[in-house]
Amino acid sequence: MGQQPSSPSTGTSLKVIGAGLPRTGTSSLTLALSILYSAPSYHGGTQATLGTPSQIHSLIALISHYPPLTPADSDAIKRILKSTLDGYVAVTDSPFNGFVEELLKLYPDAIVICTTREPEAWVESMATVANAASLWFLSFILFPLPGMRHFPTYINLLRRQWVHLYGKPEPADQEHCVAHMAYLKRVVPAEKLFFFDVRDGWGPLCKALGRDVPDVEFPRVNDGKAIDELAKGMILRGMGRWCVIFGTVGVGVLGWWWAWK
Repeated sequence: MGQQPSSPSTGTSLKVIGAGLPRTGTSSLTLALSILYSAPSYHGGTQATLGTPSQIHSLIALISHYPPLTPADSDAIKRILKSTLDGYVAVTDSPFNGFVEELLKLYPDAIVICTTREPEAWVESMATVANAASLWFLSFILFPLPGMRHFPTYINLLRRQWVHLYGKPEPADQEHCVAHMAYLKRVVPAEKLFFFDVRDGWGPLCKALGRDVPDVEFPRVNDGKAIDELAKGMILRGMGRWCVIFGTVGVGVLGWWWAWK
């Protein structure tokens, strides 16, 4: 989170797969890759929550076919990945960090960058995300918002993907980190897989990608603050829409009552 949704650029092809788990600096990496390649990058969380309604619909369709149990599922995953990522130079965050094997089949020349973070800090940070995404009233509050009314469905599908990949549900713990690293080492050739801590800045990232270090400061996004602001913003927008709905209904009822009085 912590950034604006991006739009595809004609003629741009995917060169980097961001395979880091959420809350490991994926937003900072997304912005850094856009700077390095002067092209748009696709951050799953940002596009799902701040993009057009069609974006969250596409992501829901994508995860609905995971894990692929039939050739039709595999074909659908391939089709949705290509249509979603056409025009982007990089992709990061969920749900794409769980589609690394499928992405490499589509983009065999891509480099895989896995952002990392201290396990203890990551577990604590993920607990904040889980709490914000599982508020009991979220489905009702978000219903009047196009696109975001489907957010609870999207989160439930992400949880299903999580269980399939790592063998256990939330809450996130250090075993998930270990399982994710094992997954990446299993599906990514060693020469294409790089681990990166965003606190280290441009140097290691540019070395892994074979790019020159740009003459700008490495972007650093506070994901925790961004998620808090996003959650509050969505709730306020939903409440605002409900106020308009109830107000309109109230005026209608009052007009009907006055006409029959």
